[in-house]
Amino acid sequence: MQYLLKAEIFKLFKQSKTYYALGALFSIELLILFSAYYQGTTIIDLLLENLKQKFYFEGTLLNGNLLIYLILNTLWFHLPLILMIVVSGTLTSEYKDRTLQTIMLQPVSKWKYILSKYLVAIAFTLLVVGLLAISSFGLSYAFFGKGDLVVYLNGLNFFDAKDAINRLQWSFLSGALSMVFFSVASLTIAILFKEATKTWIVSAFFLILSNILLKVDFGDNWFNQLFFAKLNDTWQYFFYYTINWEQVLFNSILSLVYCLLFMGAGIYWFHKKDIG
Repeated sequence: MQYLLKAEIFKLFKQSKTYYALGALFSIELLILFSAYYQGTTIIDLLLENLKQKFYFEGTLLNGNLLIYLILNTLWFHLPLILMIVVSGTLTSEYKDRTLQTIMLQPVSKWKYILSKYLVAIAFTLLVVGLLAISSFGLSYAFFGKGDLVVYLNGLNFFDAKDAINRLQWSFLSGALSMVFFSVASLTIAILFKEATKTWIVSAFFLILSNILLKVDFGDNWFNQLFFAKLNDTWQYFFYYTINWEQVLFNSILSLVYCLLFMGAGIYWFHKKDIG
């Protein structure tokens, strides 16, 4: 198994689209920081001019904590989309080049082979989210400093600088689980459709549909609590005054269950399907 994992890691970082994807993500991050540097102060002052007359804020409102929060909000669609393209491409490219048939002629277990792809996909996703978190905190604090955080969730919520940092760190950890889910889902989709174009279209549709259904209120019932699309904004729970840790834990466990279900289904289908 360790040789399969090493081979998958090598193939992942050998393909050029992995680096294009990473470049695109960090370019978006830099664009957000660049835009905020030149226009952010004016916008914040216009929006919160009246509040500034009634409340005292430590530091400027346009600070590193706010920028990190903005990066979180803007990347939770772009990030899974790019990850899904890269992760699914590790399998679709082998279908296209017909190297998969050659690999299967070797004494390699099919389920171990596809499991190694899932494990590497998960590790790569966590690595990307980790790098994004490090760069977001580092660049935002370097150029904008620290300060109180103001966010709008059912009203304006204010957090002091120290509290904001803790909440932002927890949100990255929670968001990483959502990113893992979409990466796992894209690899399962690749097993079903094989072709890169079809896989990317279906993966993008799956992501868009998940984001749309996230906004739909299905009422106070079990479906609204258990549906996978409703779990993708768990990271936002950390920006309410009182964090509902019980709900966060429940959503996190349920997200892990969905990841395992998608992985299990993908391994089963890959094992049963004709590679040719």
